[in-house]
Amino acid sequence: MDPKTFLVELRRRNVYKIAIAYAVVAWLLIQIATQVFPFFEIPTWAVRLVFCLFLLGFPIALILAWAYELTPEGLKRTGEVGPEKSIGRKTGRKLDFVIIGVLLVVITLLILDRRGRAPPPPQAAVLEKSLAVLPFQNMSDEKENAFFADGVQDDILTALSKVADLKVISRTSVMGYAANEKRDLRAIGQALRVAHVLEGSVRRAGGKVRVTVQLIDTRTNRNLWSESYDRDLADVFAIQSEIAQEITSQLQATLSPKERSAIQRRPTADLAAFDLYTRARTLRLTTSFSFLAKERLLQAVDLLNQAVARDPAFLLAWCELATTHDLLYFFGDDHTPARLALADAAVQKARDLQPDSGEVHLALAQHFYRGYLDYDNAHTELAIAQRTLPNDPLTFELAGYIDRRRGHWAESARNFERAIELDPRNFYTLQQISFSYQSIRRYAEMAAVLDRALAIMPNDGDTRVMRALVDLDWRADPRPLHATIEAILAENPSAAPNFADVWLLSALCERDLAAADQALAALTGNSFQIDAVLLSRAFGEGLVARLRGDAAAATAAFSAARVQQEEVVRTQPEYAPALCALGLIDAGLGRKDEALREGRRAVELLPVPRDSINGALMIQFFATICAWTGEKDLALQQLEIATQIPAGVTYGELRLHPFWDPLRGDPRFEKVVASLAPKG
Repeated sequence: MDPKTFLVELRRRNVYKIAIAYAVVAWLLIQIATQVFPFFEIPTWAVRLVFCLFLLGFPIALILAWAYELTPEGLKRTGEVGPEKSIGRKTGRKLDFVIIGVLLVVITLLILDRRGRAPPPPQAAVLEKSLAVLPFQNMSDEKENAFFADGVQDDILTALSKVADLKVISRTSVMGYAANEKRDLRAIGQALRVAHVLEGSVRRAGGKVRVTVQLIDTRTNRNLWSESYDRDLADVFAIQSEIAQEITSQLQATLSPKERSAIQRRPTADLAAFDLYTRARTLRLTTSFSFLAKERLLQAVDLLNQAVARDPAFLLAWCELATTHDLLYFFGDDHTPARLALADAAVQKARDLQPDSGEVHLALAQHFYRGYLDYDNAHTELAIAQRTLPNDPLTFELAGYIDRRRGHWAESARNFERAIELDPRNFYTLQQISFSYQSIRRYAEMAAVLDRALAIMPNDGDTRVMRALVDLDWRADPRPLHATIEAILAENPSAAPNFADVWLLSALCERDLAAADQALAALTGNSFQIDAVLLSRAFGEGLVARLRGDAAAATAAFSAARVQQEEVVRTQPEYAPALCALGLIDAGLGRKDEALREGRRAVELLPVPRDSINGALMIQFFATICAWTGEKDLALQQLEIATQIPAGVTYGELRLHPFWDPLRGDPRFEKVVASLAPKG
């Protein structure tokens, strides 16, 4: 057949239109099958079968369109239909309408689907001069040299972080990418929002060390630079300096004379002291919500004392020692003049060694804040530290803490977010952001941040417990917390001391006395903590006995608790949280005048403008003291204040905690409770 005639026949017999109509209808039906079949739990192979059937049917449809024609008398072979009986043109027009109609349906579905989809999240811009220094692999035969490998990595990271022209991710965010596991560098780059990573290994044998490094572009997995250094062990810090300078050159970063000098400065000449410092720093950086923090910090102090004894000129160790003492003092683990004096001495020693160092100004900022609640001087020191430590997230994190204590919640949030940019996987900072949301009763945001933390460390028991606590605070629903605690205990019974405080809270809110006894037994250090207020196990026993209705046992337990707390107050007479705890105990013993005096004094010593978090806690516990001593009007007055300020009492606590049992049934109290109830 003549090709021209063949093409005319294809058109006359509507083969083209049949092909288009078949393809459009088949595509539409396949899309419908894809969406509908899963709803009826039809296996996915059925969708593939539909596709294959339509594919096989396509040539059959074309053959039938060529060979047959629809006439008023029915379907006949095309060769048997004369021109006078052919309705091919009418059929063609009908096919046009079918094609147009189906195409309109397809276009409508595509538009609706596009509108129904959430827009893709914006891709954060990755800076070209951005870097993460991943943990180095310990290639030494002695596995205890792992801390030495960590120290080499940390020193290179610290040197690079002082270069303002670079963005360098903090150590806490890279610690989770273990060197002995296969690492997806492209995924790591995306997670940390960096264009480059530095990998390496360290082999230490006798008096020799071998350091191997490679710089990789995470976007292409291309090796940009690699080198191996074989030197005497004493030259390890020179190696680290050379590597840092080479990295800045490879990334074309501008180095100021001060930055070059800082990179070349070795932290210490004593490798054993450096190893002790690295161990201590790791202990501090891996301490989060855990209520075993005191033990870990005391271990760090011991290691740092050994480090500075070996090298009294070890500046970083003195700064770390001052910070660790300040943490023990600030969180009430040892809020004594003796501990503060140790922090004073350590920070002064660092200041004498190198007064212009950024690390010294940062240590001073922490000392002013945690040792004296001196926010103005802390901010001044932070501003100086930020100029020489441009990539240290702690400068922004600490600013966030200070702003929060002053009640500047918006500024605090902004500083925390800046810290997270430099330290995106910092578990502790995420926990602190969640605490900020809890304080201002934004529970949905609190849950979201804790979910973000759990995406990094899904098995962290402390954070799982805090995530479940959201429902108790927000909706007065203790069931998720109860279930989470049971699940963790089933997985690892030895984890109980980590969250014994919250376990006790859960048990008291559920009036589960057996669980309360178990939680008290799990306490370590003979105390449990409500923010800055440390309460003894004996106080907890008195609280449980009071709930049980055993007045004699309650009196005995509260009396034992009072002996302990009097000693604490004797050593810390002006420490509001300690006085507040004594007031609670005296209220439990019926010592009304002493309890009210101690509660009032705690509020005077730590007003909200001085500390927005613990100041609010003092008001809350003074309200409890008033309730227990029969001063209902004063209790409700204080409680009204506590509900109007951040970091005050939560809806769940008011609804469920036995602290507030003396006020239950009073319409004024019920009105206060209702004011905190979730809306909608």
